[in-house]
Amino acid sequence: MAILATVGIASAVAQPRAIGGQLGNALEFSYEHTLGNNFVSVDAGFPGWFIEGVSFEAVSTYNWLNPFGVDFPTVSQGDWNWYMGVGAGIGDRIWNYSSWTTYDKEWKNWFYVGAAGRFGVEYNFWFPLQLSAEWRPIVGPCFYTDTRIVNTGGSKVVYSDTYPEFYTKGLYMSSFLIGVRYKF
Repeated sequence: MAILATVGIASAVAQPRAIGGQLGNALEFSYEHTLGNNFVSVDAGFPGWFIEGVSFEAVSTYNWLNPFGVDFPTVSQGDWNWYMGVGAGIGDRIWNYSSWTTYDKEWKNWFYVGAAGRFGVEYNFWFPLQLSAEWRPIVGPCFYTDTRIVNTGGSKVVYSDTYPEFYTKGLYMSSFLIGVRYKF
């Protein structure tokens, strides 16, 4: 049993990895781990970071490198690849709408869990640097909460409504990303 665990750890450590970040509609930490010809990626960050509010999202996908056997033409230094993958994601988006409404304070919250896809292209330099551009949509069920605080004659009244809905903002929010990773 100890020999099996040692072989498993040694093979995991021997696999190429990449660590870095992604920027687009999100600001994210990114990690990739190669498994044979394919790779697993894990991303965590702040979608919609430029919008008033706080958000967090984590996504993991299993990706096929050059699926369908279609490769880019070879270049003298480095190599191009394209990839696609499937996985899952979880997130929580909170937007402060106070400045946009007539209420004293208002915020909206989407907590979601869903299926994630990944479609991208990457360039691996001859030195340990990787650049990528990708679209990573997430869709699935979510709980939407709308909370309002209203001043009524000196006292504050809180109105809050929560209901389930289908999360589709992941088709465009935090979906288009440019990545830079260090390969080791």
